[in-house]
Amino acid sequence: MAFAKVFAFQPTLLGAHPITIEADLAKGLHAFTVVGLADKAVEEARDRVSAAIKNSGWKSPKQRNQKITVSLAPADLKKSGPLFDLPIALAYLLATGDMRFDPEGKIFAGELALDGHVRGIHGALAIATEAKARGMNELYVPKANAEEAALIPGITVFPVSSLYELAQHLSKTTPIQKEEGEGRVGITLKRITPQEHTVLVHTNVSAADRAFADIRGQETAKRGLMIAAAGGHNIAMWGPPGTGKSMLARAFTELLPPLSHKEALEVTAIHSVSGTLAGGVISIPPFRSPHHTASYVSIIGGGTVPKPGEVTLAHRGVLFLDEFPEFDKRVIESLRQPLEEGIVHISRAKGSERFPAQFILIAAMNPCPCGYFGDPKKACVCDPGQISRYQRKISGPIVDRVDLWIEVPRLAHATLAPGKRDPNARKQFDEFTAMIVSARAHQAKRFADNVHTTLNAGMGVRDIDRMIKLTDNVVALLNDSAKRLDLSPRAYHRIIKLARTIADLDESRYISENHIMEALQYRPKRLFAAS
Repeated sequence: MAFAKVFAFQPTLLGAHPITIEADLAKGLHAFTVVGLADKAVEEARDRVSAAIKNSGWKSPKQRNQKITVSLAPADLKKSGPLFDLPIALAYLLATGDMRFDPEGKIFAGELALDGHVRGIHGALAIATEAKARGMNELYVPKANAEEAALIPGITVFPVSSLYELAQHLSKTTPIQKEEGEGRVGITLKRITPQEHTVLVHTNVSAADRAFADIRGQETAKRGLMIAAAGGHNIAMWGPPGTGKSMLARAFTELLPPLSHKEALEVTAIHSVSGTLAGGVISIPPFRSPHHTASYVSIIGGGTVPKPGEVTLAHRGVLFLDEFPEFDKRVIESLRQPLEEGIVHISRAKGSERFPAQFILIAAMNPCPCGYFGDPKKACVCDPGQISRYQRKISGPIVDRVDLWIEVPRLAHATLAPGKRDPNARKQFDEFTAMIVSARAHQAKRFADNVHTTLNAGMGVRDIDRMIKLTDNVVALLNDSAKRLDLSPRAYHRIIKLARTIADLDESRYISENHIMEALQYRPKRLFAAS
């Protein structure tokens, strides 16, 4: 047989594209060509595949007088990464007749070491999801990725350790072993299904290690974080250096409920394709904290071939930007689209991508370059021009997109002394989490038929018109306050959404004047007053 084909997938952030790998052999001087818009990693598969085949017991392609052409179809789709090594090797061995098996219904992915062993890849979960959707029956992936791929029900996953092991299995030389536990060493593949394997789960911290309960004072900030966690609202904290802004932000994820099964698979797939998955399924919201010197591309995404940035890696979780005004202004302004729409569009000459970016933004900042503008204890040393330039880096459109602006003032030193910890801190944390769970349950019921959001922060104008009912007194208060504060239409609607979350925390069916008043208190006043 001089021609053969096997099947694979090219993973992307939002799924995977089916790839047909065809191998054709012709007489002539040795040549090994890979065509089909392949990147450098795919082109280099020629040498990896040749060495792996030789070291697995077959005759090396370089020892045959053959012209080998491997085509990755469709030809107009960019192929990247080393995951095509394994299917290329199988297509070649099928074409030479060194192997005989039916490739229909089987998907292969894996990077080959020179000795024939199979290394892990990125995007196994995305491949498994798409393979299941297209009715494929069997998925062969590196052993390191088998548990990840087996999260998708309805498809049988085979962990592969080496090319020789896989060849023995496909040729039915060795029967499939179904015993529980680890597969035996040797030429044996163990079938893995979601019912048989144990999922490695990223769990939250234990009660004894909760950082949120260790934070002293700052009750206003804690209240703001609870509201943000309940409704998915963006929050900014500002105050002098060392008052606990970063500590509050890092403890925020402890308030967030675990991800749903659908969300967990979505987040895990993103991190799998991006190469940031530590193992297993991510069941708690991700927390991303890039340094303020991070580039535009690393935050938003991009590159010659568009790749996701931190806003996408924070999807369904938290993006914490410490020293917010110190970020490049281009980076700050580029947050407009993801904060408003929950997505980010990246367009480049070689392609465009639409990446998900639904996250809670937590921004922390000082009020001025030295950090002590307006501080009652320590004088600010910045001149008015420095303060103005510093604060102008946060534009009005960005201010509008942040629902809660919380001042984190200096604490009395007496509260920081050893032994001064609040004995009711753990109880307060438990009360906060119970209120958040209850508020989110109300929102889940409210948005049961909404495919765009499950949280108040994600409501659009039509959702507000359809779901929010305000009394005449509440409308009068809201309109009067909006006029006095000169709120933009966007800020006006965000006040309503924030008040709805506060009402949910109070187990109130309707938004009251008190809820509106509290929501208004979180608009920026002294700092960044122009909204």
